[in-house]
Amino acid sequence: MKKLRKSLKIFVIFTLFFSFLYFGVYLTASLTKKLDINTANGYYLYDSQNNLINGTSDQWIKLKDISPNLINATISIEDKNFYKHQGFDYLRILKSLYINVTNKKTLQGASTITQQYAKNLFLEFDKNWERKIKEAWLTIRLESQYSKDEILEGYLNTINYGGIYGIENASYYYFNKSASELSLAEASLLAGIPKSPSNYSPILNYNKSKERQYLVLQAMLNNHFINEDEMNKAYNEKLNFYGYIENNNLKTLRYFQDSVMDELDTLKLPNSFLETGGIRIYTTLDMEAQTILDNSIKENFKNDEMQLSSIIMNPNNGEIIALAGGKDYSKSQFNRALYAKRQVGSTLKPFLYYVALENGFTESTTFTSEETTFVFSNDQTYSPANYNNRYGNKDITMAAAIAYSENIYAVKTHLFLGEETLVEMLKRVGITSNLEAIPSLALGSEEITLIDMVKAYSTLASSGFKTTPHFIKKIEDSNGNTLYEFKEDKEQVLNSSLTYIMNEILTSTYNYNFIDYNYPTCYDMTSKLTNKYSIKTGTTDTDHLIFGYNSDIVVGIWSGYDDNRISPTSDGKSIKEIWINTVENYMKDKKSNWYDLPNNVVGVLMDPISGQIANNETKNPTMFYYIKGTEPTYNNNSLEDLIPTIKLEE
Repeated sequence: MKKLRKSLKIFVIFTLFFSFLYFGVYLTASLTKKLDINTANGYYLYDSQNNLINGTSDQWIKLKDISPNLINATISIEDKNFYKHQGFDYLRILKSLYINVTNKKTLQGASTITQQYAKNLFLEFDKNWERKIKEAWLTIRLESQYSKDEILEGYLNTINYGGIYGIENASYYYFNKSASELSLAEASLLAGIPKSPSNYSPILNYNKSKERQYLVLQAMLNNHFINEDEMNKAYNEKLNFYGYIENNNLKTLRYFQDSVMDELDTLKLPNSFLETGGIRIYTTLDMEAQTILDNSIKENFKNDEMQLSSIIMNPNNGEIIALAGGKDYSKSQFNRALYAKRQVGSTLKPFLYYVALENGFTESTTFTSEETTFVFSNDQTYSPANYNNRYGNKDITMAAAIAYSENIYAVKTHLFLGEETLVEMLKRVGITSNLEAIPSLALGSEEITLIDMVKAYSTLASSGFKTTPHFIKKIEDSNGNTLYEFKEDKEQVLNSSLTYIMNEILTSTYNYNFIDYNYPTCYDMTSKLTNKYSIKTGTTDTDHLIFGYNSDIVVGIWSGYDDNRISPTSDGKSIKEIWINTVENYMKDKKSNWYDLPNNVVGVLMDPISGQIANNETKNPTMFYYIKGTEPTYNNNSLEDLIPTIKLEE
């Protein structure tokens, strides 16, 4: 009996202690400075002209104006006891712990709507204990200082509905109507999205969204908001999706917005929106360039199964001014421009030839174009082939090799320089992939992201300077205080005179003077170009690429199949049209700037194929460029006699 009394006494003491602690915490929270959640509405994105392009709550709607269907659906699936608890649903926490421990994996969560709202008021998403404690304290403060309706209103106006933030924005995006007009079928579908926005968006994954909708409707039935007939009717109702916000109907724009948010995650900013009153993100987006790119893709890319990615960058400061991570964000959210590693084919060759220029080659240096088998130690062989097995069976210049995208010339150059030379060169211009020093590297057999390739090409476009590609120029808090500003850190990694020569060589890809036993790879683009550009294409069994630039702009495009299936060369023709259409329309009303001839570079009229100094009998004399002192003064400038047989040790 004494033990029972003692246990009861201890229980009472602990109960009183925890009750005192519980009410004390909430009392303290209620006495602290009231959270200004009305100004802490998250982030706002602006383009380069300071026009708002997206925000977490650019269309705030009062709770009383939101359809009861949406409110009931949200409460049923997210937090059925929302109006009963004080921020934490302890019974639900215990239940989820039991289920997760029993199954030895996380199957259920127990976050309330208030907790989720508190979580969304933070900028970063580290799952550490300090963060969890802050979230818990913020949850208590919200519950102590605001009514349930105010909390629910804030939550619904800031939650993520598949990349669209806030219920009013989402309602217009998916159904082209206000949240006040949502039917039961529409509301139950939208209420299912926040659990996993990328998985349950009906535009991105219709089947999964319907599975989730069924769970929402079942929860509404269990909570007596609807009856079974209403549930079945809503589930079977055919819905038509609008798929864009009226003034933002570009199919690729949200890839850019995702890229901004990915970059935001890497920056060190104050922990919460409450400290900043929300943030204004000033991006590098040029809406004109994005619109032109988007329209070019729509007009010229008709293969429903293939995918595409593209980046437009200012080579002088690293600003990404437009981006498409796919051809239609509503059908695939994966950002191929940043995260897809693909073989880049012959688009790697300009960097091989640049480093060749550093090592004594010139534009008129020749190798023989012929079928070649390279023999290595242990009698290993490598037999690359030119496209369509076309060979000149004669000496050709570096400029001609680039014009035709000659594989034999490229491999000979690569092996002559040493395979590590190209690897080091690619690191120098910003390629981050772990590349193997192998013979086929010269032909782009290794996988590299599009963003890395654009960064590399920008070093040529900027006369040798490496810049950091970026999407965010500046971030301010609600009072205009600067929280972050991009600091340009240009590094000269290439010689400006040699890049001038390389940039001139890359105009040979569409120069009619090079028509001989083969055609320049971009000769079909010549009549459509009104400005001078350096251009290089690349094709593998599975990939098609084009990169082109002048001193103001770099445009890179990739196309292929996500599953890496074989893609015939004809599949790659459309990206040439997209490239031309994009660049020409963007530069239409702008002054096109080419590069000034450096003082130490001279031009000599040459036979473009043989590399002989031009004379009166030369058919298509073409200007070749040289560092002073390296220009030809005699006819024989072949390197073949230097390497009669190429043998390399492993």
